[in-house]
Amino acid sequence: MKRIILLALFALLISALAAVEIGGAFLPEKLQFGENALTLNGAGMRKKVVIKVYACGLYLPQQSSSSTAILAAEGAIAIRMNFIYKKVDQEKLIDAWNEGFAKTGALQKFAIETSRFNALFSQPAVKGDIYDIVYLPGTGVQVIRNEVVLGTIENPDFRKAVFSIWLDEDTDLPKLRESLLGN
Repeated sequence: MKRIILLALFALLISALAAVEIGGAFLPEKLQFGENALTLNGAGMRKKVVIKVYACGLYLPQQSSSSTAILAAEGAIAIRMNFIYKKVDQEKLIDAWNEGFAKTGALQKFAIETSRFNALFSQPAVKGDIYDIVYLPGTGVQVIRNEVVLGTIENPDFRKAVFSIWLDEDTDLPKLRESLLGN
């Protein structure tokens, strides 16, 4: 019995070492989406004033500290949001996306895609929810909530618009941007 408990504790320790802890949430070092193995590039906290909203990780095929290179690439990319706050209404999520899209001009340029993207957020995000925003070449931008694909926006040009919310030089999230870039 002692041996089983020790093995279980060892397995728990190993899994904890393979993750980064941000605000009580854990972000794994690696994510797999189909054939695409992605590695944690950087991680940080999304705050609204002083409220911790979600732990956030940027996942790439190869490490990079250049937002310009990341946004220009055509390969797989993912943002993981592990919600820490008790509840974020879908209206607030959509407002935040639209602010990010408007800042880069994507709200007008990709009106159909942003509308479809926003429609995927039909429920509030609650503490413990994990959202993955993933771009896969040949598939498009997927929104995944708790390992369930909510939908896909197929336009490959929408990739840059989505990930610019966090990575654009003029983002409203400069501290989070720097953390995601590993700086």
